[in-house]
Amino acid sequence: QLQLVESGGGLVQPGGSLRLSCVVSGLSNDAGIGWFRQAPGKEREGVSCVSRLGGSTNYADSVKGRFTISRDNAKNTVHLQMNSLKPEDTAVYYCAVLWRCALVLTSVRYWGQGTQVTVSS
Repeated sequence: QLQLVESGGGLVQPGGSLRLSCVVSGLSNDAGIGWFRQAPGKEREGVSCVSRLGGSTNYADSVKGRFTISRDNAKNTVHLQMNSLKPEDTAVYYCAVLWRCALVLTSVRYWGQGTQVTVSS
């Protein structure tokens, strides 16, 4: 049975850092793993994704230079290191198994349950 379990969300002050983790189980292969987010009253948007072997990554312009995605296939885990966080990064962050490493909703094969990230002083 496929499971995506996210962790690492929480409350952080502007300029701070958080590290999100997503453990994927019950899936023998994927084309990529991504992170999407949805802020209150806004549409869900792609944040970052990494290809199956980790050789290719994509980032939304709004997070380039601040967020870093990585994956450890031995542990079936994908991390999203988020630095220099801003209030506008506040959202529910969703891990997703992808058909391809692209930051569009149509690339999503399976969704995780989401984890809340709040950036506020």
